[in-house]
Amino acid sequence: MRINQLNRTARLFMSAALGTALLAGCASRPASNITLIPDATDQVSSREGLFAQNVKWKRSKPGCQGECPTLEVDTLVFAGNPKLTQLVDHALAVMTGLNDEQAPRHASIEEFENYYWQVAAARDSVLLAAKLRYRSKYLTVIELDSWQYFTGAAHGIGATQFLNWDNARETLVSLDQVLAPGGRAAYDAALRRAHARWLQTQPDPQADPQGWNRLWPFQSSENFAFTDQGIVVKYDTYQIAPYSYGQPELLIPYSELDGALRVDYLPLTRP
Repeated sequence: MRINQLNRTARLFMSAALGTALLAGCASRPASNITLIPDATDQVSSREGLFAQNVKWKRSKPGCQGECPTLEVDTLVFAGNPKLTQLVDHALAVMTGLNDEQAPRHASIEEFENYYWQVAAARDSVLLAAKLRYRSKYLTVIELDSWQYFTGAAHGIGATQFLNWDNARETLVSLDQVLAPGGRAAYDAALRRAHARWLQTQPDPQADPQGWNRLWPFQSSENFAFTDQGIVVKYDTYQIAPYSYGQPELLIPYSELDGALRVDYLPLTRP
């Protein structure tokens, strides 16, 4: 599908564009008794996390009369942390796209907006959003969401990207950095089990398991987020299920990741 492929292209470009930020944190933390995932709920740990403010607005194309394209933004600003604020702004801009041939290369939402008003059709609509999924003294996890509707399409399409931010190092944390040596196979196996549990709660795959698995087979993903309960993995529309299923979200409890994650990314008590 055209829009789904566009979002995949945007994600690939986003990974490359954020590579510089990742390089700064490639050195792994030494094993210690101090965990980066406090043994507390998010509501408790967030008290020591980074302070964030919401910035929200919705605009129509300037000077347009009648049916007009719209752009809506619901993002975050981190007071005293311009690096993370700029990263969120840039990453949301990268999650946009308006054609198949060219990957989006907008450095900021402002730059995208200027371009968008030049090319958007009358009923086009774009929503860009950032929200906190988890935060502690050590980590800030942000969920970035884009939703785009193109004039004439049957429906809009959404995409999600998680940012796991190391507060002290001021850098993104990739999956490779949090996995223990040789831990990828164990992570994939745990994710497959989480996927199997999810399938057991859905009526369509239960009614026709073979047909479902043929059309929507399991896929691994590096789009992960830390939470106080475990690792959350979220998929874009059409990746592992039909459009009507939205963006499936799978939870891997920390108890299933012993040996797969570096010890400083495991809570002392594994839920």
